[in-house]
Amino acid sequence: MVKIDLINSLEKISSEIPNRILKLQGFILKKNQKEQLEIIIFRGYSSSTTHPIEIDSEKKVIALKYTITNFKLYKAPLTETEENFIRGNQNSVFFLNQKNWI
Repeated sequence: MVKIDLINSLEKISSEIPNRILKLQGFILKKNQKEQLEIIIFRGYSSSTTHPIEIDSEKKVIALKYTITNFKLYKAPLTETEENFIRGNQNSVFFLNQKNWI
């Protein structure tokens, strides 16, 4: 079984669809405590609103062990209304299919 880097794979798809924002929500397990994790992927780049991330493309974005539990896709640019929300999913491979970004 081939192990993929989920975030890196989503960044590659995101770079090809610049008018979409993907929000990943989950947690990092530290000392048997769950810490909220939120990562935003836009135009091929990741940014975390909750934890420091690695900006070197040769390294994993999050060095810690994490679990993503929810994915939400939005139209860019974001506005204060919910009109930007396109779809959500909890399946980690759903957004690896580029057709699901449309």
